[in-house]
Amino acid sequence: MSSDTDSGFHEMREPRIEKVVVHMGVGQGGRELGQGEEILEEITGQQSVRTTARTTEPEFNIREGDPIGTKVTLRDDEAREFLETALALVDLHEAQFDDTGNFSFGVEEHTDFPGQEYDPTIGIYGLDVTVNLVRPGYRVAKRDKASRSIPSSHRLTPGDAVAFVESTFDVEVSA
Repeated sequence: MSSDTDSGFHEMREPRIEKVVVHMGVGQGGRELGQGEEILEEITGQQSVRTTARTTEPEFNIREGDPIGTKVTLRDDEAREFLETALALVDLHEAQFDDTGNFSFGVEEHTDFPGQEYDPTIGIYGLDVTVNLVRPGYRVAKRDKASRSIPSSHRLTPGDAVAFVESTFDVEVSA
């Protein structure tokens, strides 16, 4: 009789997508930010949230609290569907993965997404995508009551994350 550990697979060690954050930094409020919100909502299918400047940057004429960007957080099936589309548009490198298995990449033009066409009155917007990968049991570290640290043997490594992305989304991560 063989157990799950004999084959090297255990369901509690299988990585999963916790969330995908799609961010578009416009740099200013007004009409441009409104257009960016519309584009992001069309691409993701969810309502976006405005982001504000954390600090004042006089050289960019930005004050603390000014709306300068927009973002959408995707989870579960929406996150997986969006990633399938977005990962087909970019080439991933191992350097884009951090020590805990999360990764980020940018899409230079929103017109690369299916259904998006160039409109000279709007222009071209780029967006950033951040993917947070976890293993089951990570909630132990985030909960308020009786929180504990995640043992190093259970933490995701960049190698685990690369293997997960390559097998799940059928993409190649270059070195």
